[in-house]
Amino acid sequence: MTVLVTGAAGFIGYHLANALLDRDARVVGIDNLNDYYDVRLKQARLDRLSDRAGFTFQQVDIADEGAMTALARAHGPFKTVVHLAAQAGVRYSIENPMAYVQSNLVGQAVILEMCRHMHGLEHLVFASSSSVYGGNQKLPFAIEDRVDAPISLYAATKRADELMAHCYSHLYRLPITGLRFFTVYGPWGRPDMAAYLFTDAILNGRPIKIFNHGDMQRDFTFIDDIIDGVVRVMARPAEASGDGPPFTLYNIGNNRPEPLMRFIDLLEQAIGQRAERDLLPMQPGDVRETYADISAIQRDTGFAPSTPIEQGIPKFVEWYRDYHGI
Repeated sequence: MTVLVTGAAGFIGYHLANALLDRDARVVGIDNLNDYYDVRLKQARLDRLSDRAGFTFQQVDIADEGAMTALARAHGPFKTVVHLAAQAGVRYSIENPMAYVQSNLVGQAVILEMCRHMHGLEHLVFASSSSVYGGNQKLPFAIEDRVDAPISLYAATKRADELMAHCYSHLYRLPITGLRFFTVYGPWGRPDMAAYLFTDAILNGRPIKIFNHGDMQRDFTFIDDIIDGVVRVMARPAEASGDGPPFTLYNIGNNRPEPLMRFIDLLEQAIGQRAERDLLPMQPGDVRETYADISAIQRDTGFAPSTPIEQGIPKFVEWYRDYHGI
């Protein structure tokens, strides 16, 4: 089995490639290695993957149609494509909106076009986000909820990705599944996410920035649980229902929202050091609470996240200390 993983140098992409290689899959990984965060972390992930048999890496931008077409010809056909590459981050979308248009919209269109021309493709799985729920007040967030009022450009691009994918699935009968990820954390995590930001600040004697004065909850989901869910979804191509296309959307989260202050308390315990807390107002584009209804993915794939933050946070801190030589 040959799988294309976009964003292979990223947090989720790296872990997914590792998991697939453990299952004796051949993995072609691509990434543009942009500098949204420290490229050395991306390269360190790639270095670990490159030592493994069955892994091939190409530095390619998903928005480069010519390069993606050439890659498909050279390394395909692929049985499965898992499209994780994207410009991430709610707050950064306010500072640099065109990066999101190029990567998340143009890149998605290029991937869809590549897939519709690919013989033998059985399943396209792509990353969406819990951000599509916007300021939804109904909890938990369910796939059936309205998602037509995004409050960040990042969320708007991810919802657009879902709509484009549905269109391609309808027109070309492509089996496509979208995954709405909920606050993923764990070893090799992104430096712009809470676990990394807070740990780095605490260990380096800087205050941590806590928005909405700490009155926030997140459905923190440990990376191992996320990868288990993605692998399960990959093995179950979307099927048509009645006259509808072979297209499915799932929430993939922990189904257990945690108060942000509880998350910080556990980080302090794992680090062995108290944080200086800088309580700030809510940032534009952010939401107070996320909470995933995962009944659909549980029903269809047997997905059952099993890592509470009491177990996941110490594993992250252990990795952080090891990676930084602390």
